[in-house]
Amino acid sequence: MVEPFRFRVNQHGPAGSPVREPFAAAEPKPGWVRLELKAMALNRLDLWTTGGLPGFPLPLPLTPGSDGAGVIEAVGEGTVLPPGLEAGSSAMIAPGLSCGVCPACLRGDDMLCPTYGILGHACDGTAATHVLVPAANLLPIPQNWDFEQAAAFPLVFLTAWEMLVHKAALRPGETVLVWGGGSGVGSAAIQLVKALGGSAIAVVGSEAKAMRCWDLGAEHVLVRDELKALAAKVRELTGKRGVEVVFEHTGATTWNTSLAVCARGGRIVTCGATTGRETTFDLRTLFAKQIQIRGSYMGRREHLWTLLALLKRNPTNPPFRPVIERVFGLAEYPEAQRHLEAGQGFGKVVCRVP
Repeated sequence: MVEPFRFRVNQHGPAGSPVREPFAAAEPKPGWVRLELKAMALNRLDLWTTGGLPGFPLPLPLTPGSDGAGVIEAVGEGTVLPPGLEAGSSAMIAPGLSCGVCPACLRGDDMLCPTYGILGHACDGTAATHVLVPAANLLPIPQNWDFEQAAAFPLVFLTAWEMLVHKAALRPGETVLVWGGGSGVGSAAIQLVKALGGSAIAVVGSEAKAMRCWDLGAEHVLVRDELKALAAKVRELTGKRGVEVVFEHTGATTWNTSLAVCARGGRIVTCGATTGRETTFDLRTLFAKQIQIRGSYMGRREHLWTLLALLKRNPTNPPFRPVIERVFGLAEYPEAQRHLEAGQGFGKVVCRVP
């Protein structure tokens, strides 16, 4: 049996700097459970937690990691588990944490809770052999999925569903430009656009990634080069109309191109700022084209149950699935962080827990 261990950010530093340490897996309090993790998946948030965010102090020391799946090992006194789960069941984690009693939580908008936080960012996360989470954050694992797939699913599919369905209100027949089609959230978005009856134009950084986007159902794939030429190509593909929805998560570098390719009356939804958080743009473009801009951060926890219901309809041929690029061992978590930062892979980076 492996002794419990975790990785800790004791002070902010470069990717790969969290340190391994042994720890005693604590008993869960009422309403919480302890999960013996079998797999965890990395997100960009792991890198931002490790490196620190200006003006956003984190509760160091901290164990990063927002996504994970494993076995329910212990249940707090009086805790009621979600449907389909019991002690000893396999489960995956919904990473968003909220109070559950404020007006936003009671109407289902838990991601608008004043205390909202993400596992591995607001409290200790899944870069460990064991993790404590609220029972309400557990979900059953889809039929025929392994722990690695389950760990790679929640954060990116919740984010993409919220952006496409509830922020952009995507309609069948509409076209979506997906920046970063090779990322975890980008690969989720391509599949969801197709499942929702839309057409995806994916933008990637290499020809190798382009082939993978075709396989996921993209209608067109563009290898990112000079942004002005890319914008012209998007207009050509859409009969000079532009796209109805821009799926933004890259930030400052691509922002003006997103405005340029957005159709009149179109929507831009953004959830990230990987290339920079500050940008300027011509307001005349915004109001003359009547573009709507929506910010998005995670999504309602109930959306994950909706996604599970869609998967349950056809377990042998699911309409979408997490894309896993590489699996490390949990002991290699620092190396997995460095691999994610390099940005050369396609899809999610996962660590298997011994």
